[in-house]
Amino acid sequence: MLERELEPEVMDDPAESRAYDAMDHAAVNVQFVSDYLAQGPATGRVLDVGTGTARIPIELCGRMPDCHVVASDAAASMLEIAAANIEQAGLSGRIQVHQGDSKALDFEDGSFDDVISNSLLHHLPEPLLAVREMFRVTRPGGRLFVRDLLRPDSLATVDSLVKEYAGQEDAMSRQLFRQSLIAALTEDEMCQMVQELGFPADTVRTTSDRHLTWLARKPEH
Repeated sequence: MLERELEPEVMDDPAESRAYDAMDHAAVNVQFVSDYLAQGPATGRVLDVGTGTARIPIELCGRMPDCHVVASDAAASMLEIAAANIEQAGLSGRIQVHQGDSKALDFEDGSFDDVISNSLLHHLPEPLLAVREMFRVTRPGGRLFVRDLLRPDSLATVDSLVKEYAGQEDAMSRQLFRQSLIAALTEDEMCQMVQELGFPADTVRTTSDRHLTWLARKPEH
């Protein structure tokens, strides 16, 4: 089993942020939004935790005219690019940029109809802290849709995935992806985490050769 090696918790280097935004995540983002909306429309207030450069909120609002998104991230350099992307998309009135710590969100309990997150947890030494916060700020009956990278079982598999999905990117982008894969959780680790919050293990599933997904609904009571 490949041991988890942590990467920096906050990606706040402007060059890395630009490299991240320049990577071709379009298909992954479209699939994320499609899978989220397959569980029902987004018509209220949605929080995107670890939004990066806000590509997912932009995709979501382009498909759901009645939702508003708070796009939250800890990195100022990411949010600077996010704000520009949002303005360019003409969605400044529906997507609010927010800088904050995913492990201590400054929102009241039950503030959001749904909470979503993509590729945040592998950045965190203690991802359970962030998942608890996502749960807290979701309203009773609201959805939690969290997707992240899946840690491969060997360096050979890491190399294969980097070649397949980032082989055409520049050296910095390939290295960022490689580090992220090694920093990710396994399915068992993710299952143990959601079970600590009272959710069954089968709410976590491996959903691609490099992703796992947690889909749950906060109990009404």
